[in-house]
Amino acid sequence: MSDQWDGRGLPPVAAERVRRAASGGPWTSMLTVPSAAGLSATEFEPVGEVMGSIVENIGWRGYGGCGAWGGGFGGPLGPMTPVPAFAPYVDALRHGYDTALHRMQLEASGIGADGVVGVTLAATPFDQGSREFTALGTAVRSRRAHDRPPRPFCTELAGQDVAKLLGAGWLPVSIAYGIAMLVRHDDMRTRNQVSWMGGNTEVTGYTQLVTAARAQARKDFAGRIRAIGAEGAIVSAMGVGMHEIEPSENHRDHIAEATVFGNALLAVDHPTTPATTSSLTFLPLRPTRETS
Repeated sequence: MSDQWDGRGLPPVAAERVRRAASGGPWTSMLTVPSAAGLSATEFEPVGEVMGSIVENIGWRGYGGCGAWGGGFGGPLGPMTPVPAFAPYVDALRHGYDTALHRMQLEASGIGADGVVGVTLAATPFDQGSREFTALGTAVRSRRAHDRPPRPFCTELAGQDVAKLLGAGWLPVSIAYGIAMLVRHDDMRTRNQVSWMGGNTEVTGYTQLVTAARAQARKDFAGRIRAIGAEGAIVSAMGVGMHEIEPSENHRDHIAEATVFGNALLAVDHPTTPATTSSLTFLPLRPTRETS
């Protein structure tokens, strides 16, 4: 096995893992006990754990100007600008997440899976300016005879949640996410509110910034759900972070980065009905006429 790899397809070590899994033998799973038990009520069974990863250097974030750019000082709260120059940084994040998910799905296809459940998608600081994007989950295969999909579905949802959705006629087909970055110029009012003389007060500019960033991320998320062709989505996580930059001496701007992650849903023609469990048999502990 050669260690040389051109970045296309699966890394050699992942391809070797697929070869071993496809050859048979015991399978491994990342499912918890409740998740595995829930999944057993559906047509799907686990066939192995799968993973996709990429280490990406993010050296150019694409912005170094003032948040007042393009907006002036119009308005009592100061301007807030979605700067197009942030695109290189956002594109780098998308490339990392998409590549990790794609490689995980390639590995799932290699072992004959129909989908991946319980996916953990993460971006971890790796080195100076680098991040490792990882997607890790449990590949599952349908017990029914059918043509394998060209691309396995994937979801962050646990097995019991997948079973409930299938029973209601929904399949979580894909993980989707939205990303937004906004910059806001720190005007005089904001600087006064964050100073020690401002006391315990709301920083209205920062509230406006994070609220707008979340709204923009949700809009991006909804657009990606439509692009997938899904009929709806379940939001699994929302996050926002804010940091300051100093584009010039004694002058600050604040940047908010918001993300929304979720699972795109598609109606299925043949919902899987969860297995009916028998009622629990119990004996009364209080005296009855027969025992008293």
